Amino acid sequence: MKKYFTLMLVAIFAFGAVSCDDRNDDVVQQDNDTYSVMADITGSLNAGNSYAIEQGVNINTTDVVLVYRRVSDAWQMIPKTVYLPNVGNLPTGREFDYNFVFDSQTVQVRIDDPNFNLATEITPEEANQYLTNQTFRIVLVPASQGKNANVDYSDYDSVIKFFNIPDKKL
Repeated sequence: MKKYFTLMLVAIFAFGAVSCDDRNDDVVQQDNDTYSVMADITGSLNAGNSYAIEQGVNINTTDVVLVYRRVSDAWQMIPKTVYLPNVGNLPTGREFDYNFVFDSQTVQVRIDDPNFNLATEITPEEANQYLTNQTFRIVLVPASQGKNANVDYSDYDSVIKFFNIPDKKL
């Protein structure tokens, strides 16, 4: 009986040793040609530039482009809709969107779909707050690192921490 018990223990141990495999067969593709970078652009959005400003960049097809707008001491992710209050005899329901488009060489930050005439139906105070000397931060991150990342892209601080990007103070 002792022989059978010893043989059984050896068999169980051998089965356990063979079936335990600490190798992970998941294939993770590394994006070794892309590094997280950022660039700031400041400009005024007006009729002369069709309410758009551009920044030259070199974007790989595997990059993710994030754009944030400076609001006081914080960064706000765009696209973002701005709802203007009803003022005097200006149209009601005034709203516009900060948005961006990009290709492999340029990121364009712009105002989309205004439901009113930005040139004539906005107060000087609103123009100063929303159109004049606006600062945007463009952040490029590798898609393969960020695709399944547990990061809140709307939170600028979370993005720079996750991708280990040194923060530029303005």
